[in-house]
Amino acid sequence: MRAILISAGVALGFSLLATPLFIRFLVRKGYGQFIRDDGPTSHSTKRGTPTMGGAVIIVATFLAYAAAHLATGRKPGVSALLVLFLMGGMGLVGFIDDFTKISKQRSLGLSARGKIIGQGIIGIVFALLSLQFPNVYYRTPGSTAISFVRDTNLDLAFAGAGLAVVLFVIWANFLITAWSNAVNLTDGLDGLATGASSMVFAAYVVVGIWQSNQSCQLLSAAGPGCYEVRDPRDLAIVAAAIMGSCFGFLWWNASPAKIFMGDTGSLALGGALAGISILTRTEILAAIFGGLFVLITLSVILQVGSFKLTGRRIFKMAPLQHHFELMGWAEVTVVARFWIIAGIFVALGLGIFYAEWVVGL
Repeated sequence: MRAILISAGVALGFSLLATPLFIRFLVRKGYGQFIRDDGPTSHSTKRGTPTMGGAVIIVATFLAYAAAHLATGRKPGVSALLVLFLMGGMGLVGFIDDFTKISKQRSLGLSARGKIIGQGIIGIVFALLSLQFPNVYYRTPGSTAISFVRDTNLDLAFAGAGLAVVLFVIWANFLITAWSNAVNLTDGLDGLATGASSMVFAAYVVVGIWQSNQSCQLLSAAGPGCYEVRDPRDLAIVAAAIMGSCFGFLWWNASPAKIFMGDTGSLALGGALAGISILTRTEILAAIFGGLFVLITLSVILQVGSFKLTGRRIFKMAPLQHHFELMGWAEVTVVARFWIIAGIFVALGLGIFYAEWVVGL
């Protein structure tokens, strides 16, 4: 528990203090955000606001994780290192995208193909490595079984060992791409994605601690309700670091935002969420924890689908948060109410997580 508190505290302190320094650096370099011309007119005032702030979140997370282990003498866990690799790799793709926008003075960065290739390479490496490194209990970080609160009976191994790996890589990459793009779509209003992400990763701190205390690897906890997760405590440390980083960054990202996380942050946070959900064996449950991200993504899918099929739009503008802005809601009102929705989804997810354990006893 001490390592988790240190991780959260160091991440919070670093992001809170380092973000204004990074803002001044970005201002000197002239690295400002470009705003869509077809968006709400109120957003035009945000043009030129420093972006790529997600770099602070990533660095804070890495430093906090290292500090927690140095302070407690714990050895890094393979599962946590894989999540950090995925977070850093996706953040790098986002950084290239952000830097392309700035250097070429346009609102579009990497091409869709470039993003897919970059995300695919990182995702494939993560997926393949997650099926390696068994511990003394022969448990690998990842599993070929589709998981809800824990692994279900739907195991991709039914297709045979070789094909199971291929199917798992496809499934993992779907989750990684889906979550990174979902957080990216949510990052449209000051503090919205950062605040929602803080709540989701806070939930995963609770999940990691609970799984650690009820691990099948502990003889005292072994029973029908134990969890087959390789490094639950270490995953909780990473989740705590990301949570602390987001909270510290939110101080400067809340309305009126002094800095945006950019694709650097949104892709990194989405990748980390996907990685933690895969390695904690809560792949479907993550869709409840991140219910706000799912709703916003669905609004885009429905908008595009409706326009292509009928020529009509369901919303005034997608993603969903901009629809309410165009209805006349103030930005801070939209953010506050969407945070409430995010909190409700997180509470629901934790309730389901705990209820499943109680029923399983």
